[in-house]
Amino acid sequence: MRRRSISTATALAVLFSSAALSVATAGSAAAVPAVVTSPGGIVADGTHQRVFVGDSSAGTIIATDYSGALSDTVGGISGVSALALADGDVTLYAAAPGSHEIVALNPVTLDVKARYDIGADATPGSLAFAGGRLWFSYRTTGTDGFHGNLGSIDPTAGDDAVRLGQLPEGVSPFYNAALLDADPSAPGLLAFADSGDSPGAVNVLDVSGTAPQVLAKSSGGSYYGDVDLVPGVSEVLSNGSRRLSYADGDFTDVGAYTGGGWFADISPSGLVAQAYDKHVSVYKPNTNPAIRTFAAGTSSIGPVTWAPDSSRVFALTGTNGGYTLKAFTGPTLNVPTLTANAPATAPRAKKLTVTGKLSATVPLPAGAKLAVTRTDLDSPGGKALPTVTVKSNGTYSFTDTPPAGGTVTYKVTYTGDAEHTTATASDKVTVSRAKPGLTLDKNGKVYNYGTDVAFTAHLGSTYKNRTVEIWANPFGSDKPNKLLKTGKVNSSGNIAAWVDMTRDTEITAVFKGDARYAPRTVKVTAFARVKISTAVSKHYKTAKIGSTSYYWFHKNTDPVLTTSMSYYPGRMQRFDLQVYAQGSWYSLDSEYFALATNGKSAVSLGAPGESGIRARMRSTYVNSSSGDTVNSTTYGPWKYLYFSN
Repeated sequence: MRRRSISTATALAVLFSSAALSVATAGSAAAVPAVVTSPGGIVADGTHQRVFVGDSSAGTIIATDYSGALSDTVGGISGVSALALADGDVTLYAAAPGSHEIVALNPVTLDVKARYDIGADATPGSLAFAGGRLWFSYRTTGTDGFHGNLGSIDPTAGDDAVRLGQLPEGVSPFYNAALLDADPSAPGLLAFADSGDSPGAVNVLDVSGTAPQVLAKSSGGSYYGDVDLVPGVSEVLSNGSRRLSYADGDFTDVGAYTGGGWFADISPSGLVAQAYDKHVSVYKPNTNPAIRTFAAGTSSIGPVTWAPDSSRVFALTGTNGGYTLKAFTGPTLNVPTLTANAPATAPRAKKLTVTGKLSATVPLPAGAKLAVTRTDLDSPGGKALPTVTVKSNGTYSFTDTPPAGGTVTYKVTYTGDAEHTTATASDKVTVSRAKPGLTLDKNGKVYNYGTDVAFTAHLGSTYKNRTVEIWANPFGSDKPNKLLKTGKVNSSGNIAAWVDMTRDTEITAVFKGDARYAPRTVKVTAFARVKISTAVSKHYKTAKIGSTSYYWFHKNTDPVLTTSMSYYPGRMQRFDLQVYAQGSWYSLDSEYFALATNGKSAVSLGAPGESGIRARMRSTYVNSSSGDTVNSTTYGPWKYLYFSN
């Protein structure tokens, strides 16, 4: 399908219909992507290394470079449906159905060189340049329906350039504007196929003389969405897959490309680019399977065209409403499959074996070499190992003695050759490491509120890393885990960090490991009491009874006891009360009272109304029962009360 474009009105409608698929990037990245709404032809210019794409709904032609980046646009090509380049890429031709003309443009500037009117009742379809002339299919509308025919433009003929009605005698008329194709290696040949359902015939014409002559014709009955002349042989490629020989004047099936397809293009060397669904597959002439397949992600693929030097394939990917030009590079390079299999685990400093296989659908050169890299904690940037030679059956193996533990990655690379891309594979091994000694002191210790405590971590023997982190995680969701200190242990293997013990706290020491010793974490929990004090008021004096100091109250006075406790949301103090009788203290009911946000709780005890009563009280924080669990149970001091007359 060199130097022409298919009829988008027929083929794209069949392929995409109402599908809604997203565009995915493939091939070379484009700086500014070329996007069209309704594709109207695609052709590649090898002389100027440009690609031209028509947009029929916009009436424009866009030009890109070989990466697919937009470089130029021209308008005024009404309903553009097809594009073709003249020999030597000196002129770009565009079919303009909306204005019933063929437009000739300068491929460098996109300036219009000429407009060829083909008649108000003629609608141009496909284009191809052969035999020194531009050939175009067209259709006219009569009282009995549509009629297809063939016309040509001789750019050297001046006012007589356009010739219509050149369908050769003996060729059945067709319904639609036919699909055309030319082959630069056979400049006098033209293939055309009816894109309609009836009669659906394919023909090959000799257009080297004054009038086209039939070389081969079919009897019809097939639907053609794409037709290509095959360079070097008397064959056409139908619908991107069927190979039809016309050597004896008839069309005979002589093979097919296995991938299936709809759109296709054939390079000057005979390579076939076949577009189907979401892939572009590339085949060597008359050879299966494909030597390379490009995926377009979730996007469907439309018309394709080769760069004349076969360096890349261009395709339109997308959906109704938006198509992006993609450049697929390296189309002639087969993609090998490379595997690497290493043991899941292995001991450090012991020999292990890595195996794998290199295979490809295109034969690989004998004695292919693989580059091997080992990445580990000692060589995070990778260390090159000796190259490995692939055996005749594609398998390979090598041994290595990993000096470092932890995750060790072996990466194997085939650097490619004239017929193959590069290929890489890797596998990971968990290599054993020794368990380091790591301890942390003061587990389970209980401290008064606000005590500054030094926690000491001790690290045993290691390889290179002597750094330890110490973290403090106070109880309670409002306090985050905090890194207290990170640093190297001293010559004795110790490192210490201070903690202000206002809550129960989990202390963690972390050693992150090195090439020979595994990471290790140890934890201890130290506990902190709350801060409690109780103030007594409304007493008239303090005096001892025996050796104990009492607060003295008149029998009709209500004592007020105000507790101060370190605050935490929802915290309560437990009020414990006892009375003295017959030489012993007896507990009355304990009761919980909420702390205010300032940590205070005032309780009025009530006047007993009689003298000689001795009582005592204390405030207590009880882990969990006092409303939270961030401190350890703490008992306040007893306060002694005596009621007199």
